Amino acid sequence: MILATTDGFAQNDPIIEPIDTLYRVETDDGNIFIGKIIEMDKDKVVLEGETIGTITLHRRFIVKIERILGQEITKGDIWYRNLQSARYFFSPNGYGLKKGESYYQNIWVFYNQFSVGLTDRFSIGFGMIPLFFFDFAPTPIWITPKFSVPIVKDKVNLGVGALMGFVVGESVGFGITFASATFGPRDKNLSVGFGYAYAGGEFLNTPIFNLGGLTRVSKNSYLMMETYIVTSGGQVGGISILGARSMISKSAIDYGLAFPFAPDMGTFIAIPWLGLTVPFQKQL
Repeated sequence: MILATTDGFAQNDPIIEPIDTLYRVETDDGNIFIGKIIEMDKDKVVLEGETIGTITLHRRFIVKIERILGQEITKGDIWYRNLQSARYFFSPNGYGLKKGESYYQNIWVFYNQFSVGLTDRFSIGFGMIPLFFFDFAPTPIWITPKFSVPIVKDKVNLGVGALMGFVVGESVGFGITFASATFGPRDKNLSVGFGYAYAGGEFLNTPIFNLGGLTRVSKNSYLMMETYIVTSGGQVGGISILGARSMISKSAIDYGLAFPFAPDMGTFIAIPWLGLTVPFQKQL
C-alpha cells in the first residue's frame, strides 16, 4: 500500500490507495505523466509507467495529482471524464456535480455561469449576462440550485432544481423550475424532463418539455442533442440543438446548430451554437 494525497497535496486527510492504482500527474510546465506511484514524500513523487519507465518528479514542480478512475480506461487507453456531464448544451440532466467539483461555462461570450458541487447531491450555480457593458443596459442575473438523486447507480438518475433570476434595473423576476430523469451512464445517456417557466411573478399555463442526450464517439468527443417543446393553443413549437462536445486540454467546447420550429414558420433557420466549459477542480 502507498500513502497518497490529492489536490494541493495537503498532509492531512490522506487517501490510501492500492499500489497498482494509476495516477495522472501534471507539472507546472504543462507536461502530464501517467503511471503508478511507487514512492512519495514531501519532496518527490516516484512514478512508474509503461511508456515513461520510472521517473522522479520534484513536488515543487507538481501542480496536480489525480487518481484515474476505472471507468476512464477503455480498451487499454485512458478516456478522460466528461467535463460537464451534468448538462448538455444548456439543459441540465439527472446527474449532478460531486462535492468539490466546479466549472465555468460560457455561451457566445454573453452567457456566463459558475457552478459548484456543495455535496454529492446538491450543487448551485451563479450566472449573468453582463449587458451593463453596453450603455448600462438592464442585466439578468440568476442562481441555479439543483438536487440529484441516483435511483440505480450509473443507470437512472433524477434531478430537480430551478433557475431563479432577476433583471437588474428593471425589477423583473424570471426563471423556471424543472425535473429531469436520465437513463444511462454519464458518457452515454438519454434524458426526459419538463419545467414551468415564470416571469413577473406568473407561471406559464403549460409546461416546457425537454429531451436531451449524448453518446461518446471517441476519446475526446461526444455527439449531443437537446430539444425543447412548448404547447400553446393546440400548437407545438420549440427549438432543437444538434452538435458535439470536444475536450481540448483542460477545457470542453460545445458546438452545433440550433433549429427553432413552429407551425407558422415559413423559413428554415439554423443558428450557430458555441459554448466553452473550464473546470476548476475535480473530485477524485
